[in-house]
Amino acid sequence: MKKVLVLGAGLSTSSLIKYLLDHSTANKWKIKVGDVSLAVAKEKVKNHPNGEAFQFDIFNEYQKEKEIASSDAVISMLPARFHPLVAECCVKNKVHMLTASYVSDEMKSLDKDAKMAGIAMLNELGVDPGIDHMSAMRVIDKIKKEGGKLTAFKSSTGGLIAPEYDNNPWNYKFTWNPRNVVVAGQGVSQYLLNGNYKYLPYHKLFTRTEKTSVKGYGDFEIYPNRDSLKYREIYNLKDIETIFRGTMRRPGYCSAWNVFVQLGLTDDTYVIENSENITYREFVNMFLDYDKKLSVEKKLAKYCKISLNGDEMDRIKWLGLFEDNKVGLKNATPAQILQKILEEKFVLGEHDKDMIVMQHTFEYVKKAKRKKITSTLVCLGIDKEQTSMAITVGTPLAIAAKLLLTGKIKLTGVHAPVIKELYDPILKELEGYGIKFEEEEIELKN
Repeated sequence: MKKVLVLGAGLSTSSLIKYLLDHSTANKWKIKVGDVSLAVAKEKVKNHPNGEAFQFDIFNEYQKEKEIASSDAVISMLPARFHPLVAECCVKNKVHMLTASYVSDEMKSLDKDAKMAGIAMLNELGVDPGIDHMSAMRVIDKIKKEGGKLTAFKSSTGGLIAPEYDNNPWNYKFTWNPRNVVVAGQGVSQYLLNGNYKYLPYHKLFTRTEKTSVKGYGDFEIYPNRDSLKYREIYNLKDIETIFRGTMRRPGYCSAWNVFVQLGLTDDTYVIENSENITYREFVNMFLDYDKKLSVEKKLAKYCKISLNGDEMDRIKWLGLFEDNKVGLKNATPAQILQKILEEKFVLGEHDKDMIVMQHTFEYVKKAKRKKITSTLVCLGIDKEQTSMAITVGTPLAIAAKLLLTGKIKLTGVHAPVIKELYDPILKELEGYGIKFEEEEIELKN
């Protein structure tokens, strides 16, 4: 009986673990799930006869070595900073490893050792990164194979709330790690537009958005991701004129979020003194001019150049930022305080369902004709546990593990799913779970 070791049992692992357990009897697998919280691990295993939950400590060297050495494949769902610790142990013990995280420099450096050990180290197998790579490369490879030349590629993804449960003025609820949402986009975003390099600093990020629509789901706005330029090499599009990757939100979200950025509320680099005793209103006021004649609301509107009665102010008021509730967090950064405030309002309701939206556009030239393909995925969650986020992160990862353990994938070394050997079988099986892209092609005027 082969042993699959899953390290980490957080929110995005529900579908992953369910898939592995559902396929465990037919494939003669033992699924061990380790988490810092034994209760959380047990909740995911659900007393399945082929599953076992245990408490796991990544810093317990003896435990880590013992569990990995006795496994046939390790799926690391730990925070990304811990993947190298798992990876080094996997190489040492010649055990396959899979993750949903980006290929880090530390992982890249293990490529030669992994090949010598005869193991695969498969990364970026979630939704973004993951399904975005696979679905994009399938179309890109098809265009090239048929003699087309790519001139523009744009790709955007959003983790949002399903329309029927969208009941707040932000049209948004947390469907993944709230901290990642609060600090998203920090740094400089860079992309290529009609042959021109574009660099967008963080303080301007949410002011320069694009618009799109999805049939049956309405309008969206898109803000740029950090580094789109690196995907020229990843997708083998070195001569492309436009390449852009972004994050999708509902219209109006970005202009309201920009208020937080302009104030400095998303800063995570310093601690606010006496943070536990200040109120939300005092927290906001700390970042505004001293003016006894103006209210906090008026000072904020003046500083951020927004209307006192506009949509941005309505969204901020709804969050309760002007109320006298105590922060209650000791030694907290601005970002941590903002996260606490948002978590009180952006929480998924007991019966809420989330939604993943992904859209690619490809412009290419073939036989002197300009064409455009729009490829769109919408995935709705099933319930609060089997969310669309959990489904789209966990299912491709689980499928890859199955293909690896059954010998359908014979790769060794460090890989992302941008090659046909990975993306083709994973996308085909995903379609059986309703994770399918709808494509529309039109001819553009020259």
